[in-house]
Amino acid sequence: MRRVAMIAGLAIAFGASAVGAYQLAPPAQESAHWREIAWPFPRDGWPGGRAFRCDGVCVGAELYVRAKRGFCNCDTGVADDDEVDRVADIDLISPRFAAVAAGAIVRVSAMQGRIRHYGLVMPDGTRHAAAGIALSRRCDLLVAVAQGAGDANTVQREALLFLETPEMRTWATAALDGR
Repeated sequence: MRRVAMIAGLAIAFGASAVGAYQLAPPAQESAHWREIAWPFPRDGWPGGRAFRCDGVCVGAELYVRAKRGFCNCDTGVADDDEVDRVADIDLISPRFAAVAAGAIVRVSAMQGRIRHYGLVMPDGTRHAAAGIALSRRCDLLVAVAQGAGDANTVQREALLFLETPEMRTWATAALDGR
């Protein structure tokens, strides 16, 4: 009898822990799947970052993210579109880029900044759309560029969703803290 009670107690405990784990698990990314690729850019004055390629609805799009510590106005953060143009690393992808519209305020996790859309002419002559993102935290920047041949709004939406994932939030915090 004691053995049956112990087995029943263990079954209830395992069942409760499985239900708890399911309820506490972060929601799965259903709309896109980003896989990490090698950082494609040569060394410059900033540490390399992380690069990803989308295999979901934004197939073929790429996202490049890196921290630029000590490179932001500590009082105003990312103040205007000119600053996004200067810091967002668009020129690493192609020197032939042009903003296609005024930027907008964007929030990712606890960071706020600006996002701006660009048209790119790639080295092979193809045209891509890009979104440059510059986010500030205290005196530091997190910059990201999402680019691809597909729909600009889809690429932007999926990139912003990916930047909000727990993995990317944890990495961004560590990168901005210098770890």
